[in-house]
Amino acid sequence: MRGNPGTEVDHVAPLHRAGPRAIAFVASQRYLDELSRTGAGVVILSSRDAAGYAGNALIVDNPHACFAKIAQLLHPPYTQPAGVAPTAQIAPDARVAASATVAAFASIEAGAVIGEYVVVGPGCHIGRNVEIGEDTRLLANVVVAHDCHLGRCCLVQAGAVIGTDGFGFARDGERWQKVPQLGRVVIGDDVEIGANTTIDRGALDDTVIGNGVKLDNQVHIAHNVRIGDHTAIAACVGIAGSTTIGARCTFGGHIGIIDHLTIADDVHVTAGSLVTSSITHAGIYSSSLKAQPVEEWRRNAARLHHLDELAHRVRDLEAMLKKFTQEHKP
Repeated sequence: MRGNPGTEVDHVAPLHRAGPRAIAFVASQRYLDELSRTGAGVVILSSRDAAGYAGNALIVDNPHACFAKIAQLLHPPYTQPAGVAPTAQIAPDARVAASATVAAFASIEAGAVIGEYVVVGPGCHIGRNVEIGEDTRLLANVVVAHDCHLGRCCLVQAGAVIGTDGFGFARDGERWQKVPQLGRVVIGDDVEIGANTTIDRGALDDTVIGNGVKLDNQVHIAHNVRIGDHTAIAACVGIAGSTTIGARCTFGGHIGIIDHLTIADDVHVTAGSLVTSSITHAGIYSSSLKAQPVEEWRRNAARLHHLDELAHRVRDLEAMLKKFTQEHKP
């Protein structure tokens, strides 16, 4: 720490709004102009950026991560009082820890086990034989279907659905026969699941979400997908069935991943990409096309229809050139 060690702060704030009792941070040099004008009591900085700042500074290797930890301390989540709301419905043989909270109009079916300090928010539905580990919080209207398992210290945002049937159908002439989805969803510890995200139960084996995985809002994970520890997936990503994703991967928003692929550890895919084949080596991958003026795009799109013809013509020209060169060697 550099500056006055007696400075007191009681909340976090962005640089441009921070006052003398706020702590702010700089994680990118693009904010250095705001740093010169901030009124923050303390700023979290890297040693590189701290050189140009004269105020109170907390100098760390990773300002963003340090800020996150401090923000958690200064702004802890609201703690609901333990107990069961009068309008909640709990099956007689469900086990709910005395320290747990079950809010209004929640329902918990037979055989479910709700661990210590779990919060089941208003309108949630917990299916039969579900297990929820200690300190996990389910916000409003979350559905956890039968036999699924959630680990410790998870956070499930409003409207998420865990354990719905996967999209399993067998062709039978002109009709489709539904394939029963007999697996579970098994979720590790310290997992966050965004609002209105859907995780399908396995068809035969389980759908598995590893420890420390972070899922944004409106992510869809199909049946039998397996996601490795500490992978982060942004909003509107769709992962088709039976794909296996490694540890510490990141996926930008609006990515599509087709079925039965294997993606290695430490793979990072940029927003808007379509992943159609397995990725076997760590690295950064992208398959998106950037937006361009519509008339330019229409001209290029029209030419795309002739790529195959153009490839054949180029191949023929190369063969002719090779033949001509051989016939006219000095």
